[in-house]
Amino acid sequence: MAENIKEKGIPKDYDLDAKWDACLDLSLRRFVYSSVAGAFSGLLLFRSPVTRWASVAFGAGVGLGSAYSDCSHLFGNPTATLRPASVSETPASQASYLLLF
Repeated sequence: MAENIKEKGIPKDYDLDAKWDACLDLSLRRFVYSSVAGAFSGLLLFRSPVTRWASVAFGAGVGLGSAYSDCSHLFGNPTATLRPASVSETPASQASYLLLF
């Protein structure tokens, strides 16, 4: 049974090893590149070592956050997108009355 699965191959949608490898690679690259960009911008813009380290940490956070977002799309469970609130059909005169009370 196991030989049949290996011979036929795993469909691309269910190949979790490849997805995890791609996600790990993406996360590591974005973490490193964003940290380097934060360090470079910290050297250019700030004098204090604390603010330089803060810019490195901010860059690392941006890199990990973008990698998390892309990995969740890769695994088929996208994060919630921000949508504008739906506009109600209440007239403006009634809405201002409701706000007062």
